[in-house]
Amino acid sequence: MKAALEYLGEATARIGTRLDPAETARALAGALVPRLADAATVYLSEGLFTGHRDDGHRVEGHRVEGPLRQVVCLPSVTVLTDGLEEAMGSGESVLGKTDLAVPLQVRGRILGAVLLRREQGFDDEIELMLVAQLAAQAALAADNAHRYRVSAAAADTLQRSMLPTRLPRLAGIDLHHRYLPASDHARIGGDWFDAIPLPSSRIALVVGDVMGHGMSSAAIMGQLRTAVQTLAALDLPPGQVLRQLDGLAQGMGEAYLATCLYVVYDPVARRLTFANAGHLPPVLMRADGTTELLAVPEGVPIGVGGVAFEPVEMAVADGDRLVLCTDGLVEVRGSDIMTGMEGLRTELARRRLSLDAQCEELIRALPDRQDDVALLMADLQGIPASHVARWMLQPRRQTPAKVRRLIRSTLRSWGLADHIDTTELLATELVTNSVRYATRPVELRLVRTDALLVEVTDDDFALPVLRSAADDDEGGRGLQLVSRLARRWGATRTTTGKVVWFEQPLV
Repeated sequence: MKAALEYLGEATARIGTRLDPAETARALAGALVPRLADAATVYLSEGLFTGHRDDGHRVEGHRVEGPLRQVVCLPSVTVLTDGLEEAMGSGESVLGKTDLAVPLQVRGRILGAVLLRREQGFDDEIELMLVAQLAAQAALAADNAHRYRVSAAAADTLQRSMLPTRLPRLAGIDLHHRYLPASDHARIGGDWFDAIPLPSSRIALVVGDVMGHGMSSAAIMGQLRTAVQTLAALDLPPGQVLRQLDGLAQGMGEAYLATCLYVVYDPVARRLTFANAGHLPPVLMRADGTTELLAVPEGVPIGVGGVAFEPVEMAVADGDRLVLCTDGLVEVRGSDIMTGMEGLRTELARRRLSLDAQCEELIRALPDRQDDVALLMADLQGIPASHVARWMLQPRRQTPAKVRRLIRSTLRSWGLADHIDTTELLATELVTNSVRYATRPVELRLVRTDALLVEVTDDDFALPVLRSAADDDEGGRGLQLVSRLARRWGATRTTTGKVVWFEQPLV
């Protein structure tokens, strides 16, 4: 009896540690052959191999419900079927002269069956007890593995649904990304990335990572990503975005922590502005092939509270490549995380490829992955100076007429004569409003990409409001025209006033 109990303990441990139904079936067959049987075949419900809820095979008289999959057969040349339907239908073991069929049953559900054959038959009560116990353990392990898969699939679906499926196509920058869930489904996490268009042809690049794993981390990630998008739409400076995000995280009522790197790229000024909340620094791959880890402030994670996030600006050149990632790309067990970052920098320095190929090469070079990976790469291309026109205008009554002349001459020189009338009308409306309230020079800027961007900046902090104008109102129609005739328009406060802008499509 002692030897039987030792065998049962060892076999149960092997069977019960699997988180895959097929592995569980193979462990069961391996434990039974040759110790208790000459041959074994394990069948499992097909539903156990999906990421959906499976109710298994219900016991209904002698009817077997749903498809079965033959998972393992030992020896491989032997296929056993005797007693299968009877065992599945009755929920009881079926003993023949040299055959034994045992249903795999757990929590009132039949998930499959194991069929055994032994030339000397099965007449030892202890051996029958061992088979029944191992079958019960295998059924429990297979059911737990399936439940685990269902939960992991739900978390993975939730996480993926909250990440962008494609990045925006914007002037002055080319973007590529990769996202890979953890190889171990238990470690569904809160990694995210984003690329958010901003006024003035700028773009915000974001990577973040909610600490912890599982469904709750994925849900918190979704809330934080949505909050970043909302704060970015307000065109807050990067440090203020993270400060507001920190306050939001504290208001969630739980001790949630997340790292986040928020970067704004201005393709006209060719400048990057960073703010960091405890995230890994980015790597900059210069156009000449040299690489460097950027010295951005480390900061503290979102959710700590009571801290400022210091912004840092730096100039970049056309052809530079910015690489942002989460720690799953560089983390190596037993090594310092910055050693992994240095390895990433070295890998990038080996050779420059296209963005897509470079992403693939970095992913292929990954060590054994234990965590999610979010990778965001950007080629910084800039907007040519010849596609930008800028004037500082005194707030005088004659200024709107001057604006019309400037727009006509500029658009003709750009080959955009067909767009003069609408652009002139809308720009005049914005400038007229600025002249009325500004006390210092008004800036007019035109930027030509695949759209024509017109911006008017002044020192008045009051944002224009779109409203309905009655027939006898003297004003209020300017923004209505802008709203109807422009593809997009908006207004944002700056540190010295506001900027109002609109876009006209060119294609």
